[in-house]
Amino acid sequence: MSDIAYENWEAVIGLEIHVQLNTKSKIFSSAPNRFGDEPNTNIGVVDTGQPGSLPVLNKEAVRKAVQFGCAVKAHIAPFSKFDRKSYFYPDSPRNFQITQFDQPIIIGGHVIAEVGDQTKHFAIHHAHLEDDAGMLKHFSTFAGVDYNRAGVALIEIVSEPCMHSPKEASAYAMAIKAIMEYLDASDCNMEEGSLRMDVNISVRPKGETKLRTKIEIKNLNSFNYMEMAIEAEIRRQVRLYSEKPHEDPANVLSSGTYRFDVEKKETILMRQKEEADDYRYFPEPDLPPLVLTEEYIESVRASLPELPQQRFKRYVSELLIPMGSATILINEKKLADYFEEALSVCDHPKNVCNWIVSEFTGRFKDTGKTLLGSGILPAHVGKLVEMVEKGTITGKIAKSVADDMVANPGKDPEKIVKENPDYQPIQDTSTIEPLVDQVLVANPQSVADFKAGKERAFDYLIGQVMKLCKGKASPSIVNELLTKKLQ
Repeated sequence: MSDIAYENWEAVIGLEIHVQLNTKSKIFSSAPNRFGDEPNTNIGVVDTGQPGSLPVLNKEAVRKAVQFGCAVKAHIAPFSKFDRKSYFYPDSPRNFQITQFDQPIIIGGHVIAEVGDQTKHFAIHHAHLEDDAGMLKHFSTFAGVDYNRAGVALIEIVSEPCMHSPKEASAYAMAIKAIMEYLDASDCNMEEGSLRMDVNISVRPKGETKLRTKIEIKNLNSFNYMEMAIEAEIRRQVRLYSEKPHEDPANVLSSGTYRFDVEKKETILMRQKEEADDYRYFPEPDLPPLVLTEEYIESVRASLPELPQQRFKRYVSELLIPMGSATILINEKKLADYFEEALSVCDHPKNVCNWIVSEFTGRFKDTGKTLLGSGILPAHVGKLVEMVEKGTITGKIAKSVADDMVANPGKDPEKIVKENPDYQPIQDTSTIEPLVDQVLVANPQSVADFKAGKERAFDYLIGQVMKLCKGKASPSIVNELLTKKLQ
């Protein structure tokens, strides 16, 4: 199908993001909430649905949900309740999930995210608390169930259908992830499943206002795969509608739950979509309603840390960091914290940011590693930039020092420079002066341009001197000599 035909359609996308809260114990029991332990060791009578066992709500899970609500400027419901959602599956030992159906704890709210060079506001419909299911583990001749995850506290964040492209969906999801990390409400480790995304997608001709049949894609745990899945599903739906232009759209596409096949790069039907009636929701009889006072909500609001968008504004307006780089930093809290630590030894934010986001990140691009896991200390990155700023080493030498820092993580750049004679900039005026004279003789036009007031000509001449000495001359001495001779 041609891209022109595709351009005539608009996608409507909504996300349901499930985030595991990092509470010490589970949401309705005292069993530990820890990933990676031996199967079926972090379980109790509540998690395995033993007859007569009663759930007790975890206060910390409530506090983390309220923190999130305050962070996205939502309405925190003073009265909310829990419900039973019935479904029969081996990973659900009770045959029902405890969730919040029609009276959730968080209503509304919005998230701000940068999409390309645009700032977008995305609306949240609601967010609710619930417990997670166990995990099915498939072996060659049998399957087992690990209930360690059963009962872990989840917050499910449901957006409005307000996104229209794969890029918008991933920007929104990254913003949610960042907020959760800044609140220290979840580690958001997508490989371990502590952040999982379900995507609802429908398409309609541009200009049409009513929503058409939506398809749900379940359990996406990578922003990259989510973008690929959305793109594949949009194209599939557009193709189906384009093949039957005169049929009632409701008969062309039937609602269903799909998964994304990474190898085939297409969405595969898992089952026809259940409706709310199929789950037989009713109020959870073993838990009282959750009642929050205004004082409690305000005390949580008052204790919020600096959030991603506040940090973004500070980086762009106070530290004058380009918006694209600021977005990269704030989207990963650990990277932003690394940057802040590097700044404590070097007060040149733009240059420190450039070395972190471009230079060092680029050096790890094809290694499967990241700067954060490399062992290079933030203070050492700060020191390297400071040495360039002070003229102790040139920018060219700094790149070689950075290579050595990657090869010897944890080694102080000052020590690296001290130990390598090639990294000592030429400070000797008598060595540099003949090179400056040579450049001035060879570039009369640039000398004339500089004298005519063209500042750029001076930078060009400095560049020519640095080229002659292979980047080893002290920039400050080159600058000084050129200035003197040109006067």
